[in-house]
Amino acid sequence: MSKHLSKKMLELNEIMKETDDLYRNLAKKFKMSDCMIWILYILREDDRSVTQSDICNMMYMPKQTVNSSLKKMEAEGYIELLSINDKRSKQVCLTEKGVDLANNTVDIIISKENNALSKMDKEEQALFINLFKKYKDLLKESFMEI
Repeated sequence: MSKHLSKKMLELNEIMKETDDLYRNLAKKFKMSDCMIWILYILREDDRSVTQSDICNMMYMPKQTVNSSLKKMEAEGYIELLSINDKRSKQVCLTEKGVDLANNTVDIIISKENNALSKMDKEEQALFINLFKKYKDLLKESFMEI
């Protein structure tokens, strides 16, 4: 591997880790776990009904971690887990208390994310998203060779 590419990988990894850290710090600021923030995020951004299984798939986190957070959120009154047709699946719904929590946490995060992205012009936004997706797809393909 060339030194140039190695330096670029270090820079990219640093950017990705720092971005993750920004979200981790917000979770701490809101006195919530990372997992709880991302669950609320999914519930706020997705207009369709979402099951526990959907959340696990969307978060790319272990099922046990997600289910533990969901149980805690249910116990604290932020969500309800409603049975649907398939007895093994439960729909996750925010309670009024959960909506209030989302209003004061993830809705702020989503607003700030949109604000940051809006500071790029439309072409920059498309290029950024397309290149990041391409990198992720190529990385996934490369990792499958391991």
